[in-house]
Amino acid sequence: MLLGLATPNNDVTVDYLVIAGGGGGGYCRENLADRGGGGGGAGGYRTSVGTSGGGGSAESSLNLLSGTSYTVTVGNGGGSATAGSDSVFATITSTGGGRGGAPLGVAGGTGGSGGGGAHNNSPGSGTTNQGYAGGSGVDNGSDRFLGGGGGGASAVGSNASLNTNPGNGGAGISSDITGSSVARGGGGAGGGYSSGFRNGTASAGGGAGAAGTANTGGGGSVGSGSSGFAGGSGVVILRFPSSVGLTVGAGLTYSSSTVGDNKVYTFTAGTDTVTFI
Repeated sequence: MLLGLATPNNDVTVDYLVIAGGGGGGYCRENLADRGGGGGGAGGYRTSVGTSGGGGSAESSLNLLSGTSYTVTVGNGGGSATAGSDSVFATITSTGGGRGGAPLGVAGGTGGSGGGGAHNNSPGSGTTNQGYAGGSGVDNGSDRFLGGGGGGASAVGSNASLNTNPGNGGAGISSDITGSSVARGGGGAGGGYSSGFRNGTASAGGGAGAAGTANTGGGGSVGSGSSGFAGGSGVVILRFPSSVGLTVGAGLTYSSSTVGDNKVYTFTAGTDTVTFI
């Protein structure tokens, strides 16, 4: 009599944090008449651990097959007034952050989170369960031209104040998927002129008078001159049981650690495939 043999379980339960590249900030040019630009929107924020962007609940973990290759892509931040690029893991795609608005008809772009509007055009909207819209700019027709803040993973970018201030970047979200709580996905600060050039404030990797922080998906802030600051690159983080191995394609830059009973892989650049073994 033959005894039944156990069938191996080839399913691997994987938690993830997938953040796209942040949008680049707009620009404003004083020599063309004082003008205001919008901050870049944060890259889309999707996760199975904690809270997703745009007020969404955590998504389900993925049950994947060992021996099967899955794509990982880390999105780049956008350049001046351009959108960030998408980040991908298996079936999960996070949308690049929207560009910041700029004078002369460059509206804030739609994206994972939307870019802030310039003083004379509209902000962009965010993507459901990934991020929020950008804030609006203002123009008093005389000496105050101010852009709105870029949207963040957990909050809308703030509107510019007609009195003095550009809009602030929307807040990001903290995640402890790596074992330590880290805030990512903040919108870039708006900028413009009101008794001199000024920027709003930003958080969670968004720029304020600077580019978005690498591997946070933060939006870039507004630049005074011909170009805005770049958005921060995205990140893909995977967490799965320590009993499972992972082979990583040569096109990816990554680090790994062990946290409790899990392995954590953090991908910071590139695109290729990974295979669970």
